[in-house]
Amino acid sequence: MPLKDRLAAQIRASGPMTVAQFMTACLHDPQDGYYATRPALGAAGDFITAPLVSQMFGELIGVWAVATWRAIGSPTRFRLIEAGPGDGTLISDLLRAARTAPDFVAATDLWLVETSAPLRERQAAALAGARPAPRWAGSLAEVPDGAPMILVANELLDCLPARQFVRRPDGWGEQVVGLAPDGALAFGLVRCPPGIAPPHDAPVGAVVEVSAAQAAFGAEIGERLTRGGGAALLIDYGRDRFEAGDTLQALKAHQKADPLATAGEADLTVHADFPAVAEAARAAGANSALLTQGEFLRRLGIEARAARLAHSHPDRADSLARQLARLTADDQMGVLFKALCLYPAGQPAPPAFETAT
Repeated sequence: MPLKDRLAAQIRASGPMTVAQFMTACLHDPQDGYYATRPALGAAGDFITAPLVSQMFGELIGVWAVATWRAIGSPTRFRLIEAGPGDGTLISDLLRAARTAPDFVAATDLWLVETSAPLRERQAAALAGARPAPRWAGSLAEVPDGAPMILVANELLDCLPARQFVRRPDGWGEQVVGLAPDGALAFGLVRCPPGIAPPHDAPVGAVVEVSAAQAAFGAEIGERLTRGGGAALLIDYGRDRFEAGDTLQALKAHQKADPLATAGEADLTVHADFPAVAEAARAAGANSALLTQGEFLRRLGIEARAARLAHSHPDRADSLARQLARLTADDQMGVLFKALCLYPAGQPAPPAFETAT
């Protein structure tokens, strides 16, 4: 039975589900969830991420990781963690760039936090023979403590579920997934019970998204950094201040799709709520700094890297120029995507974030 039919049966039995519950089922249902069964990255898949746009992205994050390791005192043992490693391209490019620092590689205990079995297989293939060899965990909590960490997560926050609240003239309602008269999945609105409301007000008719999962991830990182030191880099598309709006979208074959009609068959995302993630990390004892992706990559020298690659490979000059624009231009990924750095209170901001806010 298709996932949307099983969800419809569940709703008939138990009532409507929140948008967050619907997202979780669509992405992680063991039988039919998108990431559990059919994640499709790349040009021939459903969506493309920055590491697949250009090798420069992962290479510069490798440069950042090495510089950050040195900034925290070059510990002889630390955890290098990628949360949500996709098909393994980012970590492969990161490690290639890090080979210029053999002491960094020797100190690295590499962990990949991944819940998807199909993606673990792709990551293992991408990292076959890599040194250091990776180990896998199903959550950050499963990665051993007791050493500083440098954590990287690219396009992970947007996959964490969010609830959607709608401002009504008489108070707050919540958008839920229920059933249409014909039995198909349909969005509907229910009144919020007393004490349930988003943390920000908004005009009548506006949608406010609240992701407890995104905030919890920020808090978990903040707690771990406070205990053991290090830094975390979270890159995603989203907002740097509160904004109302419905950002739920399904992507299939690089096209927007109906999330209700494609349950389990498409990638399902919401915008990252960087202020909420940073606030949760700060409440746990960490500091935060935020840049646009374009500014972050420029501070790491992406323009010089593109020029060197173009000089070495003149036949790729036009392609490299397009990749550079895709990653950094204001009207492409440069502004919509942000880079959030979390680090322990009392520690200087990591490289590239010294003057960030």
